[in-house]
Amino acid sequence: MFDILITGGTLPDGSVADIGIKGDRIADVGQLGAAQARETIQASGDLVSPPFVDPHFHMDAVLSYGLPRVNASGTLLEGISLWGELRDMTTVAEMVERAISYCDWAASLGLLHIRSHVDTTPDHLRTVEAMLEVKKKVAPYIDLQLVAFPQDGLYRSKTGRENLIRALDMGVDVVGGIPHFERTMDDGRLSVRDVCEIAEKRGLRVDLHCDETDDPLSRHVETLAYEVQRLGLQGRAAGSHLTSMHSMDNYYVSKLLPLMAEAGLAAIPNPLINITLQGRHDTFPKRRGLTRVKEMQAHGITVGWGQDCVRDPWYSLGTGDMLDVAFMGLHVAQMTHPAEMRRCFDMVTAENARILGLEDYGLKPGCKASLVILDAGDTVEALRLRPARLAVIAKGKVISRSPRGDASLSISGRPAQVRRRHKV
Repeated sequence: MFDILITGGTLPDGSVADIGIKGDRIADVGQLGAAQARETIQASGDLVSPPFVDPHFHMDAVLSYGLPRVNASGTLLEGISLWGELRDMTTVAEMVERAISYCDWAASLGLLHIRSHVDTTPDHLRTVEAMLEVKKKVAPYIDLQLVAFPQDGLYRSKTGRENLIRALDMGVDVVGGIPHFERTMDDGRLSVRDVCEIAEKRGLRVDLHCDETDDPLSRHVETLAYEVQRLGLQGRAAGSHLTSMHSMDNYYVSKLLPLMAEAGLAAIPNPLINITLQGRHDTFPKRRGLTRVKEMQAHGITVGWGQDCVRDPWYSLGTGDMLDVAFMGLHVAQMTHPAEMRRCFDMVTAENARILGLEDYGLKPGCKASLVILDAGDTVEALRLRPARLAVIAKGKVISRSPRGDASLSISGRPAQVRRRHKV
């Protein structure tokens, strides 16, 4: 007797199987048609996927767009300045309320694992207090991993390093940094070494905002790869953004990518935000800043798509749908071969789970019973349509249901979505 039985679902690899759930675990996967269950969900060919995973977000700032005012220039630096004002004005309660609203929204879309950077710059650390409270509140349905992030620089801010340590002592999970925002390149290099040593001593992961700039001479990712190898952090470190690589000399990149691969360093580009914020100083040709995704993957580097922002000082849009992120990434990285499109889906599920070090993630017996049923026949169709999430199950409980997207009609009276069940 299963608690929940999902019948006839199409798995990401294209196979069709039933999934039996007991408690908060997947108990069996296969042909289980004769089994009994307290609740049966007929997938009937619908795509059944592990939950979506976002490896890069800023939940302390989410849903704050327009506060204290709109980012008029649309630049990264004005967004940082606006956030610097807002973080000292907003209260713990306000940040918690906005974050919970976002988490409910995200969960309904099947996003059940999020890594969020938390600004540790202000001495009051209300940001950290708020996000630790959010982590507890959403734990029944979302696993929230927090990064201690010195937004104004580990050394550039007078108490930057001290506050990062305080945040880790309060229970933040991952060590962060922003080397390209330090006063000098050398300070940036030293900050990379410092935060990696902190991570090594505490047995933590490290995730740096690294080279989020159009400057091709911003090469802190090289230092990060070196420190990861020196300290034995392989598989526990990630460089987020890496937009300077877009503009780097090709010969230098040919040296850099093998170093990153040797270090087991993961990369987290954020396509919606990278292509919006970068290139603002260009006339034409205008750069879009997305890092070299396919080239990194060809070297065996784990690359995952991140959301980064939803309606905050840096980005006026966003939905919390990781399929939107993958859809944009697919276009900008020109990943249009069928195998590449399928990989884009993996980059918001399994690849991101690997970056976060998630245990018991997937659709095998013994894995945590968290999954999403989509109104699509395969992963490419899911990317094309960004369809309704027919059901979202978190830790063995159905937390959200939605009607089929093709049940609605457009103004013309034709189906709003044309669904084609086909293999690509």
